[in-house]
Amino acid sequence: MKKLVTLIFFVFVGFGGSLLAQDKINWMSFNEALEAQEKEPRKIFMDVYTDWCGPCKLLDKNTFQNADVAKYVNENYYAVKFNAEGTESIDYQDFVYTNPNYDPNREGRNSQHLFAHAMKINAYPSVVFFDEEGNLIQPLPGYKTPQQLEIFLKMIESDDYLEITTAEAWQEYQSNFESTFKS
Repeated sequence: MKKLVTLIFFVFVGFGGSLLAQDKINWMSFNEALEAQEKEPRKIFMDVYTDWCGPCKLLDKNTFQNADVAKYVNENYYAVKFNAEGTESIDYQDFVYTNPNYDPNREGRNSQHLFAHAMKINAYPSVVFFDEEGNLIQPLPGYKTPQQLEIFLKMIESDDYLEITTAEAWQEYQSNFESTFKS
């Protein structure tokens, strides 16, 4: 009987662990995402953050831990975490972006990575979308709830953004959009 209870416990824990794993976004580096696009084209969803940014931590906790957000991002995008003040080397469109002014001894804010500068990121957090060929679509600055992020995730994944060319079209799209993500 003891063995049966132990077996059931491990099966339950193993099954529960795999369910929890589905609630997490499968993050990768930008270079890994670009490489993955060569094998299986898919849009890229990038979280641009800094270590000192409070709203970035809230985005991680409240939005990226949401089961609906994680599932949708994992199924439709390559998800990238990018520290806008980090030291990662980014090989993008025939240029290698680095952070030559990074100071490892500095506490708090550090110098901005050249790739963040090239994307014109001026607020943290920002999420950035790239098409299936790695071309920049649009950065979206600021903290977003799961429901606020949902419209952008779905609009960009479906290519609806290509048809929205005026403020009126955007207003109409927003008013017709039906959210399905739970809080």
